[in-house]
Amino acid sequence: MTTAQDFVTSIKPTFCPGCGNFGIMEALKMALAEMTLKPHDICLSFDIGCNSNMADFVKCYGFHGLHGRSTPAAAAMKLANHKLKVIALTGDGGYYGEGGAHFLTLMRGNHDITVLSHNNERYSLTTGQFSPTTPKGTKTISTPEGSIEEPINSLAVALVNHAGFVARGFSGDVLQLKELIIKAVNHSGYSLLEVLQPCVIWNKEKSYDYFRNRIYKLGSDYLADDRKKALDIVQNTEKLATGIIFEEHKKAYHEQVSTLSDDIPLVNKKINTINIASLLEEFV
Repeated sequence: MTTAQDFVTSIKPTFCPGCGNFGIMEALKMALAEMTLKPHDICLSFDIGCNSNMADFVKCYGFHGLHGRSTPAAAAMKLANHKLKVIALTGDGGYYGEGGAHFLTLMRGNHDITVLSHNNERYSLTTGQFSPTTPKGTKTISTPEGSIEEPINSLAVALVNHAGFVARGFSGDVLQLKELIIKAVNHSGYSLLEVLQPCVIWNKEKSYDYFRNRIYKLGSDYLADDRKKALDIVQNTEKLATGIIFEEHKKAYHEQVSTLSDDIPLVNKKINTINIASLLEEFV
């Protein structure tokens, strides 16, 4: 039997006291245990930022990439071994900013990875500069007169760009977040789970109480199969829905590539019988 403790390392977490990352990390460990996964059954791909300090605190296979580049590394892991459960951890800055092209491309291809996007509306590791999700007019260390740019609505972008699974959670509701992680990981194809995450140091206005006063859970009667209805929900920035906002089932990327679609992962295929002589003939 797997427990959350199986995913705990000996390194003490260094998140700021009250950081939303604590709730996300606990929900993740609980979800992995509830799915009866072992540390060797999964691979986490980490970005750069406070969220990805989690690389030291979660015991499993992992890769610590460059800023904005955790997701293409995750896609590569899945292509090499589609038996692995692959989760990319990233922040709103890394994913929607530096990693914006990967954000769009991986949805279009429906790569079978789960993206756990920590959204605190800041680049908090580097002292709270504004990020792609920071509301217009917000004063930060990098926008002392208020940010000029309009914020990206990441879930709306996902919905109009073919994402097959779009959900939102809250780091202050660990039990709901655990359930959403399980459903996101079990979804076949690209899954985006964005987590509203308070930053108690650099974004004090968006506190736990701020979110609790604006969040509502999508009820059991909500059917997450209408993309247009889902788009209406995520465009409401005053009342914030949590839960699975949209889901459709379609073939994942690796299931549509002949060399990857069989039961044997690429990493386990023998290459000593491959003969490329015929391919080289035209160059002789």
